[in-house]
Amino acid sequence: MRALPIAVTVLAAALALTSCDGGGSGSTGSSEKSGATAGSAKQSTAAACAIGDTAIQVGPANAATAAGDTGNIPVTLTNKGSRCNLKGFPGLGVEAGGTSADIAADKSAAPEALTLAKGDTATFTITYVRGAEGDAKTLAAKTLKISLPGADTTQSFPWSYGPLAGKGSASEPNASVTPFQHAGD
Repeated sequence: MRALPIAVTVLAAALALTSCDGGGSGSTGSSEKSGATAGSAKQSTAAACAIGDTAIQVGPANAATAAGDTGNIPVTLTNKGSRCNLKGFPGLGVEAGGTSADIAADKSAAPEALTLAKGDTATFTITYVRGAEGDAKTLAAKTLKISLPGADTTQSFPWSYGPLAGKGSASEPNASVTPFQHAGD
């Protein structure tokens, strides 16, 4: 007789857990969660975001005004195409004449998978140290190139934030970029 109450308890627990599916496959429950969580559930049905289907705004920046100062440049990406996915870090490079250098990803930050509907925005931030004019370890950057994860296509923007200090040489700028995050997170 004792087995019946335990079986009923186990059955009730199983039913309670299945009703809390969280919007998984076949569920019509509320899957409209905020931020990356909502996008993650739909990740498999959308293609990677293409740079040609986005509008990118660089700045306004908290620019470094003197050599050795740190500056931050927010970048906002708005999806103008169909639903798409972003995961990871943007590809960034800076150019000065015939010299170019990549800006490294901030590996202390963990990227999240984002799904952007048409009109949704994502952001990332470039942090850099301003270099001294004419210093051999400084890159006098004039152009910022941005690409999206998994793509080679870039968009170019003027770099108007002063020279970039190098970590040991001008070809290794003292700069980093955060992963994509939903705007407002």
